[in-house]
Amino acid sequence: MSSLLIRNVRPMGASPVDVLVQEGRIAGAGPALAAPAGVAVEEGGALLLPGLVEGHTHLDKTMWGMDWYRNEVGTNLTDKIENERAFRHASGHDAAAQSLVLAKAFLALGTTRLRTHVDVDTQAGLRHLEGTLRTREALRDVQQIQVVAFPQSGLLGRAGTAELLDQSLAMGADVLGGLDPCAIDGDPVKSLDVLFGIAHRNQRPVDIHLHEPGAMGAFSLDLILQRTEALGMQGKVAISHGFCLGDVSERERDALLARMARLGVVLVTSAPPSRTVPPLMACRQAGVTVVGGNDGIRDTWSPYGNPDMLERAMIIGLRYNLRRDDEIEVALDTVTHAGARGCGFEAYGLVPGNRADLVLVDAQTVAHAVVSRPVRKLVVAGGRIVARNGVLQADVAAL
Repeated sequence: MSSLLIRNVRPMGASPVDVLVQEGRIAGAGPALAAPAGVAVEEGGALLLPGLVEGHTHLDKTMWGMDWYRNEVGTNLTDKIENERAFRHASGHDAAAQSLVLAKAFLALGTTRLRTHVDVDTQAGLRHLEGTLRTREALRDVQQIQVVAFPQSGLLGRAGTAELLDQSLAMGADVLGGLDPCAIDGDPVKSLDVLFGIAHRNQRPVDIHLHEPGAMGAFSLDLILQRTEALGMQGKVAISHGFCLGDVSERERDALLARMARLGVVLVTSAPPSRTVPPLMACRQAGVTVVGGNDGIRDTWSPYGNPDMLERAMIIGLRYNLRRDDEIEVALDTVTHAGARGCGFEAYGLVPGNRADLVLVDAQTVAHAVVSRPVRKLVVAGGRIVARNGVLQADVAAL
């Protein structure tokens, strides 16, 4: 693995330093570093960010780069689920090809680590998972991808789903997904008993989509926290969306957040404008790690989304009315350090010894980078230059 010296960069807006990369890691950082013999030298002259982190997406279901999909689906969650399952079955939607296209688009824009939920159901079986696992393997040297086996059609309503989830984890899925135990499965106690039983048996973390509003969502969240504690799964549970935390009273919300913090339960948000969202600052003040993500990108659910995590940080900033520079830095944190911490990505950040995932942008400050979303001047992943000026290097594009 070649060595690399990047001169004159400002880590997170700090004073200029040179950064030395060796064997895929940050070997050192400081002013006017001597270039070891044979090292490649890049003139940076830019703001340096760590590799960006996508904490919640759906690589397998995207139609990024395909013909426009005319969306005429109904407004209910079940309408979207059933429409998507039927479309993917009828069209032969190729999860392997599409997940690779979108993962590369993320990489070109500086996302070096991501968590993707992959549909597992009794109609498609493990086909979408198999395709996404191929993408994970193809990009393993340049992008760390966590795969979540996700029962998008529900866990209890389709006999055999639990067995497929078990098989998914045996095949190499990193995380077990779950979905609305009340609203979709209709039996939250049984649903969560089955889900946590699979996770505990396979020693895997859990990431549960919790769209349920108000009292219903708070009831499900309470059951999730009970099982997290009873099974000793502290630090191994994430709640995606968690809309109920924006609906309930401040007193009830704070009590739930205190339990989440004590149990190390992470919150993942895409900060959608169409729903009540958990209060970002209250969550962080309570000690809950908040991770940012896109959710779906250009799929049958929605035409929106973009594999640019600086744009997602900006959207989070707008949704939460973050205007001060230090507040905008919080928005970026959800797709950098907090994102990595919440997903369990190790050796992350701009300090010696960590994996060399680096993003250079022409911006004066971190807040400036979030607001302007400049072209990624250089992207380094695992010590390897993978993109320049927003375009993948030929050897990476060919993967």
